[in-house]
Amino acid sequence: MRPTRRRLLALAPAALVVAALPARAAEDPVYSDWFGLAIRGYDPVAYFTEGRAVEGARAHALDWKGATWRFASAEHKAMFEADPEAYAPQYGGYCAWAVAHGGTASVDPEQWRIVDGKLYLNYDAEFQERWSADIPGYIAKADANWPGVLE
Repeated sequence: MRPTRRRLLALAPAALVVAALPARAAEDPVYSDWFGLAIRGYDPVAYFTEGRAVEGARAHALDWKGATWRFASAEHKAMFEADPEAYAPQYGGYCAWAVAHGGTASVDPEQWRIVDGKLYLNYDAEFQERWSADIPGYIAKADANWPGVLE
């Protein structure tokens, strides 16, 4: 393989992540999968209370901001209902690295970090690692881009 082609192939994953999903309308500011599930059905409260990604249950679901959110327990659902902004991931649950780079991308619920009491998600382990190299810088860039990336 020629060096130029290798370089292009090496850059391809980053380009795909930023362009992975078309921008959504501003009235649908939460990333959801094909089934309309926020965080692919994982419980947003569990990141804070259990310090890990936990799948939610159909029995404990609610609709908020155009997506269905699932919770591991009725208690977690009640906590979210009382203060959804405290538990919902930043940037509507889109990949924090992608938003910092002016795009949107889906997320892997296992790739997350809580920073200053806020939940951030990333596309995969590779992009979590990239984002982790300059978390304050990427948060500042993503904050400046959000929610404009949805337009």
